[in-house]
Amino acid sequence: MRKILHIDMDAFYASVEQRDDPALRGRPVVVAWRGMRSVVCAASYEARRYGVRSAMPALRAERLCPDAVFVPPDFSRYKAVSKQVRAIFHQHTDLVEPLSLDEAYLDVTAPKIAAPSATATAERIRAQIREETALTASAGVAPNKFIAKIASDWNKPDGLFVVRPSQVAAFLTDLPVGRIPGVGKVMQGRLAELGVATVGDLRMVPLEQLVRRFGAWGRRLHERAHGIDERPVEPDQPVQSISSEDTFAEDLPLDALAPRIHELADKTWTATTRTERVGRTVVLKLKTAQFRILTRSLTPDTPPRSAQELAAIASALRGRVDLPADTRYRLVGVGLSGFREREELPGQRELFGVA
Repeated sequence: MRKILHIDMDAFYASVEQRDDPALRGRPVVVAWRGMRSVVCAASYEARRYGVRSAMPALRAERLCPDAVFVPPDFSRYKAVSKQVRAIFHQHTDLVEPLSLDEAYLDVTAPKIAAPSATATAERIRAQIREETALTASAGVAPNKFIAKIASDWNKPDGLFVVRPSQVAAFLTDLPVGRIPGVGKVMQGRLAELGVATVGDLRMVPLEQLVRRFGAWGRRLHERAHGIDERPVEPDQPVQSISSEDTFAEDLPLDALAPRIHELADKTWTATTRTERVGRTVVLKLKTAQFRILTRSLTPDTPPRSAQELAAIASALRGRVDLPADTRYRLVGVGLSGFREREELPGQRELFGVA
């Protein structure tokens, strides 16, 4: 039986800012540039009490929390702290799978430093992070990645939650089905048509019915409902692509998609700030009302350097769609792929305006 940890730094970017500037401690901090097209990169827990969240438009965050202190992001500092944290992880196991600058999976089935349990290892790691960085992290301990990721969010901030193998079924039963990664509002609505609101409800739906209705995703839902996740922790897997999608309540014509494309570009761009690599290829994904999927992509000479540039390129890719003008679409997605290390792109300016 594997012993998996999911370690997640608490309000990472905002916490670094509060650590480094005592005047920000205890105040609602929003890490974002001000402006019409800016989005929130991170929010302190003081700001979250007002409903401020990552990927939210900065203008909305300002409306929700007028007293918020806006701090422009400094990714060079966040990456330096992230490297400190990863060095701590590697003291305990070589099986570390970073998901972003602020979270990672660790397989501690056979830890480098002897410990009586995975829980003890998680406690040691959290204590080291606090001592060496003056920041806090939350941890989930479980027999697989799926359960560990949910558990790490259970006692945030600065918390630890353990789900033992014998507790998995009970832990999942009353969870809203939306806690399963990949189950968004649209999928929740489709599951509600089957009478499914919780993971326990989902567990009662026969596998054959889920596969018939949702295809391969139905099998994945069945596995997650039973707490099954055989994915191994894969060390240092480089980011290959990042994307965001939106399925509409009503099908829309192509020329009405611009606002959605800009919103999705903001979300995708915010996600790219959590990796040290640079995406070179812009991808526009469309799904028609008849469920036909189209993708259009472009690799510009210079990688996008802002959410605005990403949105502009994605919007322009609509011009490469050659379906009839009256075609309507039920989904749009904006992504970046072709990720490379920053040093592999000589002559490029630092992204995000950081010299």
